[in-house]
Amino acid sequence: MSLKIKSLRTLREIDVKGKRVLVRVDFNVPLNDQGDVADDSRLVATLPTIRYLLEQGAGVILMSHLGRPEGKVNDKLRLDGVARRLGELLGRPVRKVDDCVGPAVAVAADQLQPGEVLLLENLRFHPEEEANDREFARSLASLADVYVDDAFGTAHRAHASTVGVAEFLPSAAGFLMEKEVTMLGRILTDPDHPFTAVLGGAKIADKIGMLEKLVEKVDQLLLGGGMANTFLKAGGSAMGDSLVDESHLDFARDFILRARGRGVAVDLPVDLVIAPATRNGSQPETRVVTPGAVPDGWMALDIGPRTVERFQEALAKSKTVFWNGPLGLFEQPAFAHGSEAIARAIARPGLVSVVGGGDSLALLEKTGVAGQITHASTGGGASLEFLEGRELPGVAVLKH
Repeated sequence: MSLKIKSLRTLREIDVKGKRVLVRVDFNVPLNDQGDVADDSRLVATLPTIRYLLEQGAGVILMSHLGRPEGKVNDKLRLDGVARRLGELLGRPVRKVDDCVGPAVAVAADQLQPGEVLLLENLRFHPEEEANDREFARSLASLADVYVDDAFGTAHRAHASTVGVAEFLPSAAGFLMEKEVTMLGRILTDPDHPFTAVLGGAKIADKIGMLEKLVEKVDQLLLGGGMANTFLKAGGSAMGDSLVDESHLDFARDFILRARGRGVAVDLPVDLVIAPATRNGSQPETRVVTPGAVPDGWMALDIGPRTVERFQEALAKSKTVFWNGPLGLFEQPAFAHGSEAIARAIARPGLVSVVGGGDSLALLEKTGVAGQITHASTGGGASLEFLEGRELPGVAVLKH
């Protein structure tokens, strides 16, 4: 890959003592009807960077987007609730301003004292943010002395706050950004073997690039979820009314042949938990069948018990595991067993485990093993692009 991990300029390499530091964070979090944060995991992930800056006597100016306001002010997407929750987590007040540029913001930044925190309003209230407008970036940069990017989840976007600002200020990666690049880079460049990838989710289409890259690196692929349905049908199995990506059947057949030609084992489910496509209620009728025995009107919605055992055995022999995407409709208890069992298997002590994707992270929390994973990536789309071997704009600007 074009970015060498050692070339990333990191936070400890720049002088932030007593300075105003502009930090791009990813506070794109769900809010409840009262505007309060419903899931603070992204806030918690940035605390090490924020606390380090405060300990260094810096004045910290945080900037983030929230949702998709499409360049217009949307009162439901203001960051007031984020400021409240962040203040609780930090144990100190977080002042929030009602814009991210302009005279009032400049005054607030100028008055910021060492050890204080200021949160700017939603960046995407301004269309110039996503357009990477140079003057908008200059206005943001004018608020501070140093720029730190700790928002790996937006690093694949060339926006004013992720790329443009770095033109005007000394810049570095925050601790979360550094960890993301280091851990994801490690599984691409120097994984401990055997290396196993567990891939699920609904569709193949958005993971083709990652599949192509991982098959060059891994010893084994374990496939589940809707993705596996497509591979099973491509192999001739009748899948009833299961979710299948019909447009990628040829890709699935070709990929299996190429993977096996490289000596990579591709494990597909040997049994499936199915339910009627028109199921109602919280306890639908279920059956366990072999692939190819899914009748019309029924859907495969989880991997079966024999598949769970096979996957667990493979993971027990692995030294490195990457997991992206649930292996069934885990939101419903009847179809969560497979994904939860694999989450627990990946949490084994001594295993280098990297997990990406919002649903996969939710599974870790649900099963109580989030703290036992080596690295839970907050990247989403950025993680996928990184694992495809692409150079991310928001990372490239932080190189030496």
